[in-house]
Amino acid sequence: MPIELTLYGTSHCHLCEQAEAVLLPFVAASQCQVELIDIAEDESLLTLYGTRIPVLRHGPTGITLDWPFDSSAVARLLQE
Repeated sequence: MPIELTLYGTSHCHLCEQAEAVLLPFVAASQCQVELIDIAEDESLLTLYGTRIPVLRHGPTGITLDWPFDSSAVARLLQE
């Protein structure tokens, strides 16, 4: 079963688009599922992640990766 990840970002965020591109090979290989959350729609998320996006959260453990992250960092996160 694929591991659930959450990517926090906003629309029109070029760094968020880069983060999505890093995640695509893992999704294509069915290693994970990624839920995209727009923090602009939630004041508490905007406060928490506003200056850090994109932020990747590992669902099972709650571990987060702040940008910049690469495929090696994502692979390590999926091993948690």
